[in-house]
Amino acid sequence: MLVRIDPASEEPIFVQIAASVRADAAAGRLRTGDRLPSARDVADALGVNLHTVLRAYQDLRDEGLVDMRRGRGAVVTDAAVPLAALHADIAALAARARALGLSPDTLASLLKEHR
Repeated sequence: MLVRIDPASEEPIFVQIAASVRADAAAGRLRTGDRLPSARDVADALGVNLHTVLRAYQDLRDEGLVDMRRGRGAVVTDAAVPLAALHADIAALAARARALGLSPDTLASLLKEHR
């Protein structure tokens, strides 16, 4: 698993880390039972504070995407299955939005309206 962030982005790093994990789950690169790298390893690899990574992992835990247990670390839950099932639909929607000239922010706003 490769965690991707953009240091120049205005989006907080912990949000970017969580989004990267979600994207890997949606793409099927992470499956139920897979362990995430330790927060310390991710922090060292990205050159960020350990607590930044822990915040991202806690947000993913709060969403139900990962289960965090002492000694086992962060493990992907069954919540990854629906994300992976929607991957093709999401890719098609993003492609259609691009074809219509919609920005990613506009598409995200439209999706948020339909919660």
